[in-house]
Amino acid sequence: MLFRGSRRGLWPQCRRKEKPFMAPVTSERDLRLDLFRGIALWLIFLDHIPSNAVSWITIRNYGFSDATEIFVFISGYTAAFVYGRAMRQHGFIVAAARILRRAWQIYVAHVFLFAIYLAEIAYVAHSFSNPLFTEEMGVLDFLRNPDVTIIQALLLKFKPVNMDVLPLYIMLLVGFAPALWLLLRAPSLALIASAALYVLMDIFGWNIAAYPSGVWLFNPFAWQLLFVFGAWCALGGAKRLAWFISSRVTLALAVAYLGFAFFVAMTWYFPRLAPYLPRIIGDNIYPIDKTNLDVLRILHFFALAVITVNFVPRDWPALRTPWAEPAIICGQHSLAIFCLGVFLAFAGHFVFTEVSNRLLTHVIVSVSGIAIMVATAALLTWYRNVERGPRPPAAKPGFAGGDA
Repeated sequence: MLFRGSRRGLWPQCRRKEKPFMAPVTSERDLRLDLFRGIALWLIFLDHIPSNAVSWITIRNYGFSDATEIFVFISGYTAAFVYGRAMRQHGFIVAAARILRRAWQIYVAHVFLFAIYLAEIAYVAHSFSNPLFTEEMGVLDFLRNPDVTIIQALLLKFKPVNMDVLPLYIMLLVGFAPALWLLLRAPSLALIASAALYVLMDIFGWNIAAYPSGVWLFNPFAWQLLFVFGAWCALGGAKRLAWFISSRVTLALAVAYLGFAFFVAMTWYFPRLAPYLPRIIGDNIYPIDKTNLDVLRILHFFALAVITVNFVPRDWPALRTPWAEPAIICGQHSLAIFCLGVFLAFAGHFVFTEVSNRLLTHVIVSVSGIAIMVATAALLTWYRNVERGPRPPAAKPGFAGGDA
């Protein structure tokens, strides 16, 4: 989450005449990035299955934020990690071209996911004579007006249920090149500019229109703040915050805030607890808006990050054990695993609706889905290693394998 790196290689060499203002980018990947992104993908999969009893183990039920914040923050961190070095070595134009190429790859993946996902939903709805599938998954408009809906889908305005993350990521990457340029030269100014955009979004209600009505579920004008903050941490910000994060006062405040968020969340499921929440607090915290990344959600993510950094150091031995490897390899192939998770989530919903809705079925479907994701990631890792051949002796484990 907020990752503390080595003191070497994070700050500019001020005595050099060429580009003395540009902060170097670390050369070794932090395996915690892949670990927590892989775990976030698992949690997103579990949360995407409607009425999934196993989703009670995910963090969304016990506080204000969920796995989306983790995914977006780490995506920003990783993007800066990969493209920051490219911008230093090859300049703005080359780095911007690589960033836009990655955005295009994700766009193509989104289009393929959209087409196959619609086919999956339509086939199941027709084969089992259950039109509720098309209504629940938000594809009823496509079946009524496929010509208009396809155009709107290509414009990223029409998105079935569970397909909102990739369009957000595409938009964040499209605008990332100038943000990265500023982050490398004036990181504090870049972060202030990102925060200013967030404030302006809140004041003027900026968002992108969706089809057939409404706005984007994840407002890119809001979620860019977390993405840019992740990039800022990757380019030296985490080192600046190290003293603050490691402070006992900060840790105590983080634990206290998580406790407060936990209590508030419990009032949602146990109404008898609601009277114990002071009315003045309830009047001021609701609604806790996910679309516009409510401040309470940001603070909840920060609190989780502080605790994680304090108890999961960069050199944590468990990162090199077989127990961590499944999540790490899933995090290293995040695009493919996310797309697979969307298909598997709908398949799980189908099983609950048409086969069995028992608790044991929920457990079997959830565990099987994660196992399929891990097996797919392992296959992709094997194929990547075969294509690349043996690693040179100086290669750093976990560095070359991740998605930006």
